[in-house]
Amino acid sequence: MPALPPLVIRPPEIMDDPALDPEQHHHALHALARIHIVSRTASQIAHSISALIRSSSPLHAEPLRVIDIACGGGDLTAAVANILGKTLSQPIEFIGLDISDRAIDWARSRHATSTGHAPVSFQPCDVLRDKLPACTVSFHSLFLHHLNEIEAVTQIQSMAAASSIGFVFSDLLRTRLGLFLAYVGTTVLTSSSVARIDGPLSVKAARTLKEYHDLFQSACLESPDIRHVWPERALASWSHS
Repeated sequence: MPALPPLVIRPPEIMDDPALDPEQHHHALHALARIHIVSRTASQIAHSISALIRSSSPLHAEPLRVIDIACGGGDLTAAVANILGKTLSQPIEFIGLDISDRAIDWARSRHATSTGHAPVSFQPCDVLRDKLPACTVSFHSLFLHHLNEIEAVTQIQSMAAASSIGFVFSDLLRTRLGLFLAYVGTTVLTSSSVARIDGPLSVKAARTLKEYHDLFQSACLESPDIRHVWPERALASWSHS
């Protein structure tokens, strides 16, 4: 599918505005959660994390810690935790990180739990400036397209440094089909005006498969696994082994 021309400047998305009306913000978080469900993002990320853990040598017997970077409302964090908590034999905990106190409060009220297969907690963190917590595996979704090239390279280097096994991310592909799906998806799946504006902007700010590979090369991280997955997304994983 032909790529869209790259953006010279990535425009800020409405959802990132700290002054955004709380009700609009919560509506947009609901929309994002619905989009993740239709996109099967949780199962894709959980499968990739599970593969990293199972292929690590030696197998990690100690409790596992997984961090979700720029977790937003925490719906994806909780969904991935639910899948891996049921499929992995090791104890595992999840920590969601986000710069927005409002998003963290929302995530805590809906998804934080100290019980079940995989405890989930949330804490504020400016992941572009603060050191990431040490973890077994880190992941994020729909985050890199917010970042310029220098920020994106620094971010995946930080993930590699924080993670003892490796990291996973899912993000949009900058294609004409992706832009079409963004317009249709946000129209059909939500009435959030924020999501309907930000969705197409996100695709225009995203990268091609080659450009994702270029980020890893610039970060001096060899042999990433980057795949084209539904719906017009790149799913990337990298391990220390």
